[in-house]
Amino acid sequence: MVRKIAGYVCAVGLSLMAIVAATQTVQAQTVPTSKAQIDLSFAPLVKQVAPAVVNVFTKRVVREQARSPFANDPFFQRFFGDRFSFGMPRERVQSSLGSGVIVAANGIIVTNNHVIANGDTFTVALSDRREFEAEVLLADERTDLAILKIDTKGEVLPTLQFGDSDGLEVGDLVLAIGNPFGVGQTVTSGIVSALARTQVGVTDYQFFIQTDAAINPGNSGGALVTMDGQLVGVNTAIFSRSGGSIGIGFAIPANMVRLVVASAQDGNDGRVVRPWLGASVQTVTSELAQSLGLDRPGGALIGDVYRGGPADRAGLETGDVIRYLDVHDVVDENALRYRLATREVGTSVSIDYLRDGIARRGSLTLTAPPERPARDTTKLDGPHPFSGATVANLSPALAEEIRLDPMLSGVVVTEVVRRSAANRLGVQPGDIILGVNDTRVADVDALESALTGGGRNWQVSVRRGEQVFNTNVRL
Repeated sequence: MVRKIAGYVCAVGLSLMAIVAATQTVQAQTVPTSKAQIDLSFAPLVKQVAPAVVNVFTKRVVREQARSPFANDPFFQRFFGDRFSFGMPRERVQSSLGSGVIVAANGIIVTNNHVIANGDTFTVALSDRREFEAEVLLADERTDLAILKIDTKGEVLPTLQFGDSDGLEVGDLVLAIGNPFGVGQTVTSGIVSALARTQVGVTDYQFFIQTDAAINPGNSGGALVTMDGQLVGVNTAIFSRSGGSIGIGFAIPANMVRLVVASAQDGNDGRVVRPWLGASVQTVTSELAQSLGLDRPGGALIGDVYRGGPADRAGLETGDVIRYLDVHDVVDENALRYRLATREVGTSVSIDYLRDGIARRGSLTLTAPPERPARDTTKLDGPHPFSGATVANLSPALAEEIRLDPMLSGVVVTEVVRRSAANRLGVQPGDIILGVNDTRVADVDALESALTGGGRNWQVSVRRGEQVFNTNVRL
């Protein structure tokens, strides 16, 4: 399974592998022939980059109801079930540990979102053991990245500079610096094992650097650096059956991290504004490639095209297969999403695609998803099945925020009050209300009109994912 990793940071000395001397026809291993060769070490590089890697402590208060000492007794379980809570709720502090990287000298730190998720207070410990309270500038669950800020009172902190993660090649040497198992700052070495891993299943934007540098629980948010001291990734997950490292670790590429950091510094109200394609896409599998007459699988097949969106203005049509964005290969839908997400709104990219088997090239001007129609966020109240639900008009911008298909439209549920009529009906955030009493619902105004004077018997139609539920409700 793939596990997200969280914990503490540490420093361990490393040694280089034996030198291999090559000729044109034969590669032969040789022993070191000088003291300089024996003394080869990563130590100078570690001294340069390690001060910019920090520990991140997260605390949250958990309220628990006191339990009866008879709670596990079978006799009491038979008569009372799980109703053994009594007295005043007790509070306890739950802590978690992770790593982070200083990316701006004024105290801007990047870490993983799952390191700070649900936390109440956050503390950053520098490599010199000084501790600072931190505030969260941005928490982006979709990329599993979070940006913290500490008050340095004018002190200039050591930083790591972003490298170009697209310049990495399989086989490049890298160091992973983090905080495994809470033992302290640790450095491990390895190589880039693979690039563009898109089937890991950790974040919405799956496009990971894979490395065999030892990464363990606690390395989350730590740095993956190259031999010239550049930050090329933020360690975020491992593949493991035991919970420990087996040499398969994943890092979020620096080009994605850079965009999230810039969004936090631009003051976008804690949100990352990403460009969108304005079309639905799916990965070209072997079966699809055969049906389309392609010689191999790969690429992103265009489905619906949003009228007036970037894809429409670029001349893309349903059935086109996107193969390249700029010079980067689009192997599947996830690769396309990543490439778009690492571009800035307002820029243009070249796009190579196939139409009826013929290669074409166009230019795609990237824009933010439109807030059209206006949300008109409304909390519903009254004697009807949706009382207690908050709804809004679904636009591409709102769909991106709440992780729905941007091509959908209608009225979407954004919140549901507990113990309300909507909650008892089973309505959930993300549901799209299609109809009430045989009246189709196109927007919030139409929904409110349909909910007026309906009496005690109701027929409602709700879409959840790919399913549509038609229900009769009696109040």
